[in-house]
Amino acid sequence: MYLSLKKAGEYISSSVKRFSTLTTLQYFFIMKRSPLILALLLSGTLFGQKLVVLGTLQDAGAPQLLCEKECCARPKANDYVACLGVADSTRALLFDATPDIVPQLTELLSRSGTYRYSVFLTHAHIGHYTGLMHFGREAANTKKVPVYAMDRMMEFLAKNGPWNQLVQLQNIQLNGLQDGVPRTLDNGIKVEPVLVPHRDEFSETVGFYIKGPNKTVLYIPDIDKWTAWDKNILAVVPTVDYAFIDGTFFADGEIPRPMAEVPHPFISESIDLLGHLPIAERNKVYFIHLNHSNPARNKDFEGRTAVEKLGYHFAEFGMEFDL
Repeated sequence: MYLSLKKAGEYISSSVKRFSTLTTLQYFFIMKRSPLILALLLSGTLFGQKLVVLGTLQDAGAPQLLCEKECCARPKANDYVACLGVADSTRALLFDATPDIVPQLTELLSRSGTYRYSVFLTHAHIGHYTGLMHFGREAANTKKVPVYAMDRMMEFLAKNGPWNQLVQLQNIQLNGLQDGVPRTLDNGIKVEPVLVPHRDEFSETVGFYIKGPNKTVLYIPDIDKWTAWDKNILAVVPTVDYAFIDGTFFADGEIPRPMAEVPHPFISESIDLLGHLPIAERNKVYFIHLNHSNPARNKDFEGRTAVEKLGYHFAEFGMEFDL
């Protein structure tokens, strides 16, 4: 006899802490007895799906090589390159394979209670894909980890060493994405790539819509300028529940070279633009991908305090959000 919803809830409440230790035989016995539990599990309702912030920094992290300034003088705990994850008991999702993938993926899997995971890549700049090296034979020697990417990104990985060895040895399994076309995963999460303008030397660049059962997340760690995008960020933010957006630099003149060489929307520019939105919409915005030089990395920086008073947030490692 199938369990009623009430009985299923009681069963879940009493056994959720023990579920991860079930043997394969016990697992299939439970699934046979209660398809309802299986449906809840696959939908993410059983354990809940959560977005997790796993890193907040620009590609090169901090301290950055050869930097002798105050911004790099005091290393911080859990100060990793920008990365988001979805913690889920059936399949964890990692958004970008950063140089800090070892502690990031370890953290994500520990929060998920599973060793099944997939990786989504935004583009071919060093902070967003080079962590894939840890899947190779010199390291974890993984088997067919699903890696999702756009066409040029997949071609870059498939045709250039050492990345193509990961493909040839089946450490990773490439899966194609298309702009504006959602992919529904086996855990029910929908991931939709959206092309954004950036320095596309080796691949195109995308952000992602991450759609859970109840909430939608926008993740755009890199973009040249909001005005260069063929979409209006003022119209996009109201369509999502959380918006993690490029906060690489706080203002012009932050680094000792022409900043046009590495274009990003300054946080000062973004808040001027997004200031047209009501406070409820500004509350959805979390700045991420901060350069080592960005003074907003310091919570006591008065500029950061002023931004927060306007309703915006800064992403922090370990933040969790219900999906």
